[in-house]
Amino acid sequence: MEDTIKKMETNGRFVEGHPGGPGRPKGVPNKTTQLAKNVITLAADKLGGVERLVEWAKENPANERAFWTTIYPKVLPLQVNAEIEANIAVRGALVWKAPS
Repeated sequence: MEDTIKKMETNGRFVEGHPGGPGRPKGVPNKTTQLAKNVITLAADKLGGVERLVEWAKENPANERAFWTTIYPKVLPLQVNAEIEANIAVRGALVWKAPS
């Protein structure tokens, strides 16, 4: 303990040349984050789970929109690696219309 204290400055940072420990291994989730996810999952189950979520989404068009725009994207991969080859021919004019 004393050895660790000597390696730290008064502001809590390690002195140059005395790095801290290895830290959390790459890919291992934060314990607090994992605990929060588990609690939310349990609450969702007690609130009706899948059936209740579907019921809620169907109750109101705003709920369904919230599902597709806010909830569902959280389960999609953050990044997609893909190579796309395409020959695209455009004829005529493209006109942009503001959404109504």
